[in-house]
Amino acid sequence: MIISALKVLELNEKYNLVEGLGERDRENPEGVGLDLRVGEVHVLREGSFLGIHGRSSPKTEKIASFDSDGNKRIMMQPGDYFLVTTMETIHSPKEKVEIGEGMSPVYLMPVIYPRSSLQRGGIALLCTKTDPGYKGKLTFGLRNLGNQDFEFELGARMFNVVFEAVLGDINRGYGGQHQDGRVTSEGKKEIQT
Repeated sequence: MIISALKVLELNEKYNLVEGLGERDRENPEGVGLDLRVGEVHVLREGSFLGIHGRSSPKTEKIASFDSDGNKRIMMQPGDYFLVTTMETIHSPKEKVEIGEGMSPVYLMPVIYPRSSLQRGGIALLCTKTDPGYKGKLTFGLRNLGNQDFEFELGARMFNVVFEAVLGDINRGYGGQHQDGRVTSEGKKEIQT
């Protein structure tokens, strides 16, 4: 079951689901999701490894940050691949939450969708689900699949988060290495948990 944007804002008062929402989405949300803004841009600087028991994610270079660069413009040429992070912080409770009177408590799972402006510009957003128990900024892949340049500003609304109710129990909440918004292991080998 998808939870409406207005209901998410109501739940946000109690559970702090999305910290740092922009004014538009706090005051006048549209539809069922809330828009999130791009806060940082990183480029990959070396390879990575994903094994059965270990992994390493690539070294990256932060090329732009809203905190230090304001609404700086970023140019993506055809074929460019960036890691981008949200300005907002997601708090996906590891406990079940009360979403309505007379309803059984449920876990919440934030799901990210690209804003259609990305697709119209030839840009693919690569993302994954966010499990209950995750807390931090979100990181996504952004690839220019088109044959034209694509320019965006830091602080632009780029992603849309929709909260879905999870039916049933889970074994444990998220406790992985990317907790608190970590972008990469910077090439260090890690044991997968």
